[in-house]
Amino acid sequence: MAFLADALSRVKPSATIAVSQKARELKANGRDIIGLGAGEPDFDTPDNIKNAAIEAIRRGETKYPPVSGIVPLREAIAAKFKRENNLDYKPAQTIVATGGKQILFNAFMATLNQGDEVVIPTPYWVSYPEMVLLCGGTPTFAETTADNGFKLKAAALEKAITPRTKWLVLNSPSNPSGAAYTEAELKEIADVLLKHPQVWVLTDDMYEHLTYGDFVFKTIAEVEPRLYERTLTMNGVSKAYAMTGWRIGYAAGPIELIKAMDMIQGQQTSGACTIAQWASVEALTGPQDFIARNKAIFQGRRDLVVSMLNQARGITCPSPEGAFYVYPSCAGLIGKKTASGKTIDTDETFCSELLEAEGVAVVFGSAFGLGPNFRISYATSEKLLEEACTRIQRFTASLS
Repeated sequence: MAFLADALSRVKPSATIAVSQKARELKANGRDIIGLGAGEPDFDTPDNIKNAAIEAIRRGETKYPPVSGIVPLREAIAAKFKRENNLDYKPAQTIVATGGKQILFNAFMATLNQGDEVVIPTPYWVSYPEMVLLCGGTPTFAETTADNGFKLKAAALEKAITPRTKWLVLNSPSNPSGAAYTEAELKEIADVLLKHPQVWVLTDDMYEHLTYGDFVFKTIAEVEPRLYERTLTMNGVSKAYAMTGWRIGYAAGPIELIKAMDMIQGQQTSGACTIAQWASVEALTGPQDFIARNKAIFQGRRDLVVSMLNQARGITCPSPEGAFYVYPSCAGLIGKKTASGKTIDTDETFCSELLEAEGVAVVFGSAFGLGPNFRISYATSEKLLEEACTRIQRFTASLS
């Protein structure tokens, strides 16, 4: 009898975590490494949020919280959805978890039976299909292309849906591509979903506040109220509020689903860190002006990276609407050789050789289900981004 569960054979380690770990190891060994794999802002958590956590400690808010979250945070979440997304949720329809990953995992665990299918557009965040597999479901994929902005089109969604489809996962703005859906684009997707009443929508809005230019963020239940009763709207404080390490994600949806997720969480981790929850109350209800300032910095970084990558031989890089990633193609380099004679046969090889030759750590696109591409996180200083892009230009120019 094998000791480890069979489920482990169905999943792969996170490629994004692996790249960050590799970069840390090389740095520890003395290499000059620029790591562009991590999906977290380089900004510090605002002081008012830190102070709210300190005050919570001083008040003695150090006991077990309710499984679904402290009441003030659930009230703040409901108010946020009303204020920013025109969605009416009662606090009882919300749930707080230890990061967005736990929200996703609990939703899948609460709803998936063996053979149930989950449609995931490519490219996708690396954890989506692995979570589905761990929960007994079957991930199925709807392809997007650079020509359509890496956005799911109605025809591709229609083709991907079967009688076994239970969920569509929709991530806007997207990790890894930065693509964000307009109201009209969401309406086209919604029109398909209305024809398939068995399909629910799990909308991952974690990068909601990081959109650029005149782009206006919308979420699907806001665009199509008829989907309200089968949509789980997920968000969190990690990206916009620079609170990745605080580990707070949240969601709102139909009460039956929220109760099921609460039951799973109660047997799993119980409530998320109480002190982090009080900090999140301040994040959602306190000053929001820093978000616009940070967003302007991110937009400047995006423009720098897109411009420099498009000057690199064999690379094409679209300019995304949101998040803090770009997803350039390295198709023009496939078949080229490095100075040492190694053939660039895949995007994974490209990223491996780039790291070896120039010390720039990026994530290969095939890990996200669509290549030959690679993902760069521009959540670091302009100085480092400029140096990294210069190294990429030098590496691509050296290929023959």
